[in-house]
Amino acid sequence: MTAFEEFGVLSELGKAIEEMDWNLPTDVQAEAIPLILGGGDVLMAAETGSGKTGAFCLPILQIVWETLKDIQEGKSTKVISQTSSEWTMSFFDRTDALAVTPDGTRCQSRDQQGWHGCRATKGVHTKGAYYYEATVTDEGLCRVGWSTQAARLDLGTDRLGFGFGGTGKKSNAKQFDDYGSAYGKGDVIGCMLNINHSEIRYTKNGEDLGVAFKLDQARKSDCFFPAVVLKNAEMSFNFGATPFKFPPPKEYFPLSVAHKEYVKNNVVTATAISDSKPVNNAPQAIIIEPSRELAEQTCTQITKFRKYINSPRVRELLVVGGINIKDQINQLNSGVDIVVGTPGRLEDLIQGGYLALTHCRFFVLDEADGLLKAGYGELIERLHRQIPKITSDGRRLQMVVCSATLHAFEVKKMAEKLMHFPTWVDLKGEDAVPDTVHHVVALIDPQKDRLWETLRKHVQTDGVHSNDNIRSGNTTPETLSEAVKILKGEYCLRAIKEHKMDRAIIFCRTKLDCDNMERYLKSYGNEFSCVCLHGDRKPAERKANLEKFKQSQVKYLICTDVAARGIDISGLPFMINVTLPDEKSNYVHRIGRVGRAERMGLAISLVSNVPEKVWYHGEWCSSRGRSCWNTNLIDDRPKGCCMWYNEMQYLADIEEHLNITIQQVETNLKVPSNEFDGKVVYGQKRKQIGTGYQDHVTQMAPVVRSLQELESQAQLYYLKMHHNVTVA
Repeated sequence: MTAFEEFGVLSELGKAIEEMDWNLPTDVQAEAIPLILGGGDVLMAAETGSGKTGAFCLPILQIVWETLKDIQEGKSTKVISQTSSEWTMSFFDRTDALAVTPDGTRCQSRDQQGWHGCRATKGVHTKGAYYYEATVTDEGLCRVGWSTQAARLDLGTDRLGFGFGGTGKKSNAKQFDDYGSAYGKGDVIGCMLNINHSEIRYTKNGEDLGVAFKLDQARKSDCFFPAVVLKNAEMSFNFGATPFKFPPPKEYFPLSVAHKEYVKNNVVTATAISDSKPVNNAPQAIIIEPSRELAEQTCTQITKFRKYINSPRVRELLVVGGINIKDQINQLNSGVDIVVGTPGRLEDLIQGGYLALTHCRFFVLDEADGLLKAGYGELIERLHRQIPKITSDGRRLQMVVCSATLHAFEVKKMAEKLMHFPTWVDLKGEDAVPDTVHHVVALIDPQKDRLWETLRKHVQTDGVHSNDNIRSGNTTPETLSEAVKILKGEYCLRAIKEHKMDRAIIFCRTKLDCDNMERYLKSYGNEFSCVCLHGDRKPAERKANLEKFKQSQVKYLICTDVAARGIDISGLPFMINVTLPDEKSNYVHRIGRVGRAERMGLAISLVSNVPEKVWYHGEWCSSRGRSCWNTNLIDDRPKGCCMWYNEMQYLADIEEHLNITIQQVETNLKVPSNEFDGKVVYGQKRKQIGTGYQDHVTQMAPVVRSLQELESQAQLYYLKMHHNVTVA
């Protein structure tokens, strides 16, 4: 049995894993794989290169294959059931944004705007007096009580629902009247239904609040179900399976002991399971990535993982822009089990009716913080609303969210709203730099380094200062800003030459900067072969360029932050930040392209110590300078398309964020490697030269000799005291 099999991974998957030289599950895989196989929602964060893709792809691939095999063999694939002996809240008779724990005793909604409701799996009718308890387990707004099967899930807003809310109001048919007193977290509400006397009443922490509703005689034959509606709140329920905190009056009985003659099952539960036969264009898993490159990378990994999984074969499909949509539609119609794609193309296919959601069991958001920062939050929520929370074969939708950090406000907010009591697998915590990454900064001072005045050949700048009075000897902010742009091209070359970088990612701030850097490096011939990766390049070119770099056909990949997240290039030794990112977390993403898989990496950031005027990406200039001539500042009137970029402030923000001081190097770009965990070879695994076993023995030898002498003295002392031995 392999280490992966111990975590529940199929032996067929294990063969493919072994071929990829994975001997042991990584930490995030060891944590996440059993949770996903167990049916839970999972939020995961770990360092770059930690195996997050395998952590969700492996269990999803396995479950999809097992489901297909069960269907092929004619086995039942129903996995969620609530048996007739249980009194719980229903997994089925609820609104989409309300979550129910697997044991059915706790409900939660994290939507701060709307109300979301749920009914129980059983109800009572005709005769008897019944009681259950509901405890408020978190802050928020809640309303609890009784409703018929035909009532709206928004309890108390029609004539068939009877609720008591946390504001101290009772409600029926949208009529809210004062009743009892307000309640909140920690309070226990007793819900009493006396069918014999046609009345509903409530208790608060054992205190009887009196009759809340008198039921019409016409309603006496209806079946009444425990019901709840929540707004950003949580409640737990006890139907009598365990002792009540506040026992009801003698004439009332727990629902759990109600005579079966007067108990009726919730018909929504009974009819939710339907035909489980697969539908060609209805995948079991949808994985959303923020960029085309990441989607291709993830889809490629799935293809590699499923190499030995046959009979039935799992079919994956890449759904991204730049590929003929008709081809994707044809593949969907031919049958697909796992879809990996970018948000826009996925929505196009779903809204067009070409991609069905009826059998979707897994909804995966990879690099979720990147998706949210790119403005896809509403789209994600829209897609989530369209996916049935219980599939047609009775399986509950599972969500898996991967993020660089789980502590980002947007990620936590989305998780609370969409996920079902997720388990956090947080092996990263707040942003931190892996100890395999040596990152340094080189300060650029155009007032001290006047090389920019004499360079015959230099990088083309972004044109921001085309209308400014720039000349040698001038010390205006505009002149120094232009000087920094020129020097950064020179320093980038200097870093490459100094460290003999034959493979590196070079990050520029804008697409225009990338194009200029590419032309500059290519002007030196094949010595500095390079390609670009950014949003203005056509999809086919982006794919080809990334592949050229991965295959070492070119030395340098010049890119914007589109490549900062998740692009996996094994053994990459070097990374250069031509400009620091203005987003603190993006610094960690960028430098995290090196130092992966325990291989050492060097990241150099070129930081200007004077403000640099740059193209602004915002309301006024979405092109960041491409075909734009409005070089006024954003606070000018009329508003311009440029801003002052203060890298020294961004450096301070990054250091504060990481709680470290980043090492500074001289302008010759020499990095003292012997100060970084012994001498290292960037791109190779850590070598403990000078601190290995031999040195350890040498260092410990005096201590060992001292211990030997003490032990000898102790033995002699023992012999002398207990055996009266004379020692010569």
